[in-house]
Amino acid sequence: MARRSINWPLPAVAVLALAYGLFGEFIPGEFGHPGLPLGSFLGTLTIAEGGLWGKLTGVSVNIVAVFVIFGAVLHAGEAGQGFKNLATATAGRLKGGAAKVSVLSSALFGSISGSASANVASTGSFTLPAMTRLGYPKALAAAVEAVASSGGQIMPPLMGAGAFVMVELTGIPYTGIMAASFFPAVLFFLTVWVGINAFASRMELKSLESEQQPSMRKVWITMIFFAIPFFILLERMLHGQYTPQFSACIAMLAALLLLLWDDTLSLSLSRTSSRLRSVCLNAGKQVSLIASIILCASIIIGVLGQTGLGVKITSTVISASGNLVWPALLLTALACLLLGMEVPTTAAYVICVSVAGPALQELGLPLLITHLFIFWYALLSTITPPVCGTVFIAAGMVEETNWLKVAGYAMSLGVGLYLVPIGMVAQSDIIHLLDKPFDATLAFIQLALSLTAISYGLISAVSLLPRFLLLAAGMTGLLV
Repeated sequence: MARRSINWPLPAVAVLALAYGLFGEFIPGEFGHPGLPLGSFLGTLTIAEGGLWGKLTGVSVNIVAVFVIFGAVLHAGEAGQGFKNLATATAGRLKGGAAKVSVLSSALFGSISGSASANVASTGSFTLPAMTRLGYPKALAAAVEAVASSGGQIMPPLMGAGAFVMVELTGIPYTGIMAASFFPAVLFFLTVWVGINAFASRMELKSLESEQQPSMRKVWITMIFFAIPFFILLERMLHGQYTPQFSACIAMLAALLLLLWDDTLSLSLSRTSSRLRSVCLNAGKQVSLIASIILCASIIIGVLGQTGLGVKITSTVISASGNLVWPALLLTALACLLLGMEVPTTAAYVICVSVAGPALQELGLPLLITHLFIFWYALLSTITPPVCGTVFIAAGMVEETNWLKVAGYAMSLGVGLYLVPIGMVAQSDIIHLLDKPFDATLAFIQLALSLTAISYGLISAVSLLPRFLLLAAGMTGLLV
């Protein structure tokens, strides 16, 4: 099932982990292990909580599956159209408006999908034709959509499976994870927005034409289809003090009821029946995919724990970094990038945080920042060659054959994906929106100005010296 759902790399890593557990005693040197009794090894993996039925599987069944079904219900109705209309009405008239619509719609849609690939396929179906029709270079249009869609897993309120796994691994409530992720996610999309501004000035990109703008009546009607479920979800979690999964179930009931109507507020039982079938199919596919990821990751983590390999890797990271946090962060970021090239984001995050997380915490990095840093860098493979999955999807949708050009644009627009985690480490107040809102806001403003300067320094058409000064000022503000 895992190979069919997520292809071969992660199942292959799980098989290699099993082989290491069985035959690692024959490996010479410090990375071997003394050997494990076969019954104890397999029993722990298959029966005890240290393997397949551990806390990762528990959170995927109890929480992740509920939110996946909730997202499928929203996606089957008019919520996607509501996101599109709101984004178009808000940004369509601005300079580079078609690209900015892509950013806003991807941010909104990503908040329920939590999947970069699904985000590209859904929002790209209307943003990419709009951009190419207005004369945007195909490579740039594809890059905008690829980058904007990569933010779905970091944008509250849903954020994909990784956020729920983070809840279980850190012991921090889901509302705390959402609050900590809010400002960093806004910074990411702000950086993309600023990059589009720079490209719009450089390439004279056009806004959307007036006939492509939805009427305000249409905007307000379609907003109902996502605003009501979102309000119920957040109100129940924040003020009702209900668990995330129970809050999602209540919001899901409202979303299911809204499936009865379309954007003209007409009722149709046959259309509702078709939408319910779509919910079942899409939710089933997503749940099976997440189950495959979680079960493979659980095997790997179980082997790391039983053999002591995780402790050995942690010691290696600490010694290789010279007991300094920034070199350790660099090594961790490289490991996340390399692992993320072959396995899904959630699996890359879980594996990396299991082996590198203890080292970073031992060097003084706070628990939540450690997890957010690793999770963000596990996302890099979505836009970074040679894998860059969203780049390939978006490039194919606009028939752009030079995918490296698309990736180059995507990396310059998505510089926030590389730098915001560094900003979280240097300006740690930014994640404390709940307990230190004033300090968090000040850190947000400082990082926003820094990332704006860096983005303009990378993309704008000004001469070399001003660009260098912008980059220097931006990096100084980011780190100091």
